[in-house]
Amino acid sequence: MARSGRLRLHWDQLLDSPPQPLPCGIELADKVEGMLLGLAIGDALGNTSESLSPAQRKLSVPGGWVSGYLQNRHADNCNVGLASDDTQMAFWTLEQMLVDGGLDPSRLGEIFCSRQIYGMGRTVGQFRSNRTSGRPWSECGVASAGNGALMRIAPVLLPHLRSPSQNLWADTLLAAHLTHDDLLSNASCVALVQMLWRLLGMQALPSRHWWIDTWLATSEPLTAGRADGTFTPRAQHPPMFIGTMADMVDQYVGPALDRDMDVAEACGIWHSGAYLLETVPSVLYVLSRHGHDPKEAILQAVNNTRDNDTCAAIVGAAVGALHGASALPSRWIDGLLGRTTANDDGQVFRLLARAGDSYGYGASPRVRQRAGASTNMEN
Repeated sequence: MARSGRLRLHWDQLLDSPPQPLPCGIELADKVEGMLLGLAIGDALGNTSESLSPAQRKLSVPGGWVSGYLQNRHADNCNVGLASDDTQMAFWTLEQMLVDGGLDPSRLGEIFCSRQIYGMGRTVGQFRSNRTSGRPWSECGVASAGNGALMRIAPVLLPHLRSPSQNLWADTLLAAHLTHDDLLSNASCVALVQMLWRLLGMQALPSRHWWIDTWLATSEPLTAGRADGTFTPRAQHPPMFIGTMADMVDQYVGPALDRDMDVAEACGIWHSGAYLLETVPSVLYVLSRHGHDPKEAILQAVNNTRDNDTCAAIVGAAVGALHGASALPSRWIDGLLGRTTANDDGQVFRLLARAGDSYGYGASPRVRQRAGASTNMEN
């Protein structure tokens, strides 16, 4: 599809090469669970104050700072962690791969169209309209550089962990293209998958500049030389900018990091919304400043970005992959209801346990306990 021009991307040698095998001796179950629970936690911490500016959020939430789950009207106003579209679509991707033995974009599209999505963005809404009109899945993606594919891409790594091959990149691009027919979305999804893969294999903290350098080294060759590789910001954030993602990082993100600006001030420069020209710089900035501390990184994304549930979901996936679920606050994990629909409590944990067994890296006692407890409650 990419070679024929149907999939927006500049073909790079990375896509013909398998990722490096993960090293022996890592606690892979802890890291994979950290990646996906980090995603769910970031989403749940953020989605009750989504789209507010940091200043508005400071005035509207108790104590001026989100540090735990806020009251949720969908759970009798209890302080529990509930999913929005980020978690739903990520775990439905995992569910589809487990049920069908691998990524099937057509089947995944059916799932996205047949279930209620909470906080669904306009691009996914248009995708659903295209799909239900009878168009083939490969032609239903919308020309949108929104973050709706990036937020749900992490699970595509799991089937490839024990047998890495270039099929990882094929799965990444097919999953992304399903809803977002866009160059920046495709390149960003490959960059995040590459970053998460490397984080899963890490046993030491990366340098402060590793996050930006790694992202750009992957994403920029995938957009090189394309007329649609130059972008303009929304609402003049930053004013008069026209350029590539690398230009944005070089001109604004890197200098903000050198000045050690706080997250709210820095992300205010590029607006930190749902457009990838805003989301990616925000995620990279939070990780560069706070990636060594998973709790602080997630809270910075939750409190100091506008599209905070998605920024925090992506940040949570990254720090979870690096540090593992054992480094995430227990109260955040315990407070997750684990839903992917209105009433499937514990489904997140059941899917994690099943994935660990299916893909050969196992599951932690905590995940097995939550999965079993949820099953017993249903019975």
